[in-house]
Amino acid sequence: MVPGRVGTLFAMRDEIVSEGLRLAAHLARPTPGGEAPGRPGLVLCHGFPNGPKSAAASGQTYPELADRLAAEAGWTVLTFNFRGTGNSQGDFSLGGWLQDVKAAVDHVLATDRVEDVWLCGASTGGSLAICAAAEDARVRGVVALSARADFDDWAAHPRRFLEHARDIGVIRNPRFPTDPETWIRELRETRPLVLAEKLAPRPLLLIQGSDDDLVPALDARALADCHGAAELRIIQGAGHRLRHDPRAIAVLLGWLERQVTA
Repeated sequence: MVPGRVGTLFAMRDEIVSEGLRLAAHLARPTPGGEAPGRPGLVLCHGFPNGPKSAAASGQTYPELADRLAAEAGWTVLTFNFRGTGNSQGDFSLGGWLQDVKAAVDHVLATDRVEDVWLCGASTGGSLAICAAAEDARVRGVVALSARADFDDWAAHPRRFLEHARDIGVIRNPRFPTDPETWIRELRETRPLVLAEKLAPRPLLLIQGSDDDLVPALDARALADCHGAAELRIIQGAGHRLRHDPRAIAVLLGWLERQVTA
């Protein structure tokens, strides 16, 4: 780990271990000595990469967002690269990415002075945050930006999607997956829409752009309906990359503040 001060923050280039794989990570928290015991922790999850060989650049802007959330909300924030992306080891599978979220939760809860953990994810990262939290009672709540309600479009043409995953670089090993049927079954059986109901009554905030051309607003509305008590915020005129929209970040910061004071 390489520590360094960033303004009023203490940031670390870190790593976590998930099923024996080393995943690149970035930990941001208030300057040592300024934290009170029981500080909340947040795991920040990036989405699925787009474009040729884009896996190598996945999550590059998330450390900056983690630093901002730590500075303005006073939380300890961990962001990381899922297996198969950035400098992380391994190859993409939905089941593997879910294990990576769990490993990140474990890491944050093992961090000094952190007692509780929430999840925040964008696109596929938001969908998997819902799924992971639904199965992990340690997670206190979830924020999902532009989250998919399901992976049915991937599962409908799994061989084509597998080749796409190779093309963008999230699958590097030509022999992966060793069990293609299990890899494909995970696409069908990972169901954010179903697990949103299981997440309740823990809080869920859904932030969606009205002009998102990748994930329709219908997905956010369906997830909110299944949860039953979710907050749904539609950002007018916003597209898919809500982490770059100051209105979406303001909503996120307000929600984080309410979690601490609730």
